[in-house]
Amino acid sequence: MTSEAFVQDGAGVDSVRPDAPPTAEEVLVDVRGGTLRGARESGLTVLRGVRYATAERFAPPVPEKPWSGVRDARKHGGVSPQPPARSVGPAGMSELGLQSEDCLNLTIVTPAADRARRPVLVWLHGGSYRSGSGSWDRYRTDRLAREGDVVVVSVNYRLGALGYLRSPGVSPGNLGLLDQIEALRWVRDNAADLGGDPENVTVLGQSSGAHAVACLLGVAQARPLFRRAVLQSPPLGLGLGSPALAGRVAERFLTRLGRDPWEASTAEVIAAQQLTERDLAARTGFGMAPVYGPVAGTDPLPDVRGWRAATAEGAEDLEVVLGSTRREIAYFLADGPISRRVPVLGRAVENAVIDLATRAVFARPTLRLGRQLARAGARVFAYRIDEPASTSPYRACHCSDLPLLFGDEAAWANAPMLAGLSWAEVADRGAEIRSAWLSFASGGAEALAAQGWAGYSGRAAEVRRLA
Repeated sequence: MTSEAFVQDGAGVDSVRPDAPPTAEEVLVDVRGGTLRGARESGLTVLRGVRYATAERFAPPVPEKPWSGVRDARKHGGVSPQPPARSVGPAGMSELGLQSEDCLNLTIVTPAADRARRPVLVWLHGGSYRSGSGSWDRYRTDRLAREGDVVVVSVNYRLGALGYLRSPGVSPGNLGLLDQIEALRWVRDNAADLGGDPENVTVLGQSSGAHAVACLLGVAQARPLFRRAVLQSPPLGLGLGSPALAGRVAERFLTRLGRDPWEASTAEVIAAQQLTERDLAARTGFGMAPVYGPVAGTDPLPDVRGWRAATAEGAEDLEVVLGSTRREIAYFLADGPISRRVPVLGRAVENAVIDLATRAVFARPTLRLGRQLARAGARVFAYRIDEPASTSPYRACHCSDLPLLFGDEAAWANAPMLAGLSWAEVADRGAEIRSAWLSFASGGAEALAAQGWAGYSGRAAEVRRLA
């Protein structure tokens, strides 16, 4: 026992130093692998940097082994190495954080590790399969855990070439998906110790995170690991990666790297990744579509036909919420050179392109998946997030749903897409979507129906409009 203040979560006070400040309260949580030292913060138990697996470069994840003693879980673990932000985007400047190839870790927020069998939400962040982290401040889940009395687990997994390079003899591909599956296994095995219900897990993803959730719907080893799914703005119009394109990406990457891929430094790998992205930009939507991502027909993902069949086969006991924002592509195109140079006509052209691309990449394919799942027996709910009263040119753009759910005022203070909105207004706008997601995680389809949501079967009138 150390001289630091801590409590045994769910079992009363074990040892408390008299002069310990309230903000320094520590908590011990026993999970299957050993004991974790976390923190009790504003009525919540928070565990950071919890390793769920390890992996050698370009190798599948290996489940974390048990440990002796107490493992510290008060600081965030490493995030997957990634390129620096290209510029200040509509969501503001991206966070940095410690980058490390040892990045397979979780951030866990729970009301208490008391075996109370609460609903569990597992969060998969977006970022075009090349950037992001579940441990970023903008994705803090305190509000969800507190409002819904739920356990929230945020996942860090491998990105870019380290997560999705597919090159025979070098990397098998789809390692990021395998990481996510391993994280879901860890959640299943440890949910009860965290105050959650291992039989009531909802996986929640946004953007490429939602695309990954769609992939997992057709992966046999993943489906038993979650009961429900929420897909926010999945770019399903991009489809699944093809082996042919993955081969071209790998060839270009290895050429740009120019040395043994296992001996190269992490910085050299990321530099080669960026150069490859630049080389192939014209083939991937000029930077809007990811160069690296899940490849069909590569373990654990079936080929396209097999994925469709497996998704339909696993739909009967599935409950899903899916949808998009009204102006997804505005995140990438709004206030561009055309509208700046020709304010009136240029803006009209820009808006037309935004609407067309939003429907093609996000809205239509997302609703198509909803129809297919419903026909296969799933209970499906669809939504669209409409315009906020923002003075920015982005309005209901891609990622505009994120501050409605995650983070706090400080984390989103410099986001151009929120211009003209106070944080109180953002929090108020998010009340409906937070209530819906939390009710769904807790009570599923019946809970959403009780809130007036219509089940989605393919009719436009069944799409719920969120302010």
